[in-house]
Amino acid sequence: MKTLKGFGEAKKIIKEFKPDVVIGTGGYICGPVFAAATANNIPSVLHESNAYPGRAVKMFAKKATKVLVGFEAAKSRLEKAKSVVVTGTPTKVSKIVLDDAKRKQLIKELNLNEKLPIVLVFGGSQGARAINQAMIGILKNNLNKNYQFVWATGPKQYDIIKDELKENGINIENVVNCKILPYIYNMEEMYAISDLIIARSGAMTITELAIVCKPAIFIPLPSVGANRQEDNARVVEKLGGAKVILNSELNSDILANMLDELTKNVDVLKEMGEKVNSLEIKNVEDRIYKEICDVIKR
Repeated sequence: MKTLKGFGEAKKIIKEFKPDVVIGTGGYICGPVFAAATANNIPSVLHESNAYPGRAVKMFAKKATKVLVGFEAAKSRLEKAKSVVVTGTPTKVSKIVLDDAKRKQLIKELNLNEKLPIVLVFGGSQGARAINQAMIGILKNNLNKNYQFVWATGPKQYDIIKDELKENGINIENVVNCKILPYIYNMEEMYAISDLIIARSGAMTITELAIVCKPAIFIPLPSVGANRQEDNARVVEKLGGAKVILNSELNSDILANMLDELTKNVDVLKEMGEKVNSLEIKNVEDRIYKEICDVIKR
């Protein structure tokens, strides 16, 4: 009922505003707006950041003037679209190269060891409970002797993890081979000093890893409707740039074993990172802008 009401409201707004083009990035919110745009013969552009398009994009792809995608793999899933262009997905992250002095300074500030591989762990802005629980198990059993972590727990989960570690005699401020933070604000620097990433596999994360040339262990966020993140992760896995552990199969032993295997050879990790980098698309914003201008000129 709300969607039907939304169609009427969107139609009214479009008539009043008279846009030259309507741009959407998927999700149920796109439905009423795109339907209203189509009803009013307004040109439309869709952008799909995932490797496999969601329902809204699939539904409106054949009516959209142009569909822009973040991954080449998405094109084959949009056979009915009039025009599909691979533009990549916009992100604020860029690759930075640290000189030796700056790298050493950052590692020292994190109270880490210059000689051990660094694994950057995060689960999005709010954290990921499954990843956090596996990490707690690794630290409780002192399994990270051959590698070290920079671990962003998520602000809401930090105090919970702090108490759980305390119950096991571990001070969150002084964990062996691990720096635990609620949130990371200098992500570009953390990417720069890291050898491997543990994360969910949203389109934005994969876009960032392609730019910074970093391999990953992906733990896709499970979804009832569609395994969008697993689809994304499998694209990188197929290239040889990542390993995948399903959320339902994740535990500290499985994660620790995979970490032991991957961190044995930093050169292999670099090769994996180069394979992830093959997904990078440069000048994304310019590409998208060009395609939108092309639609308006038509």
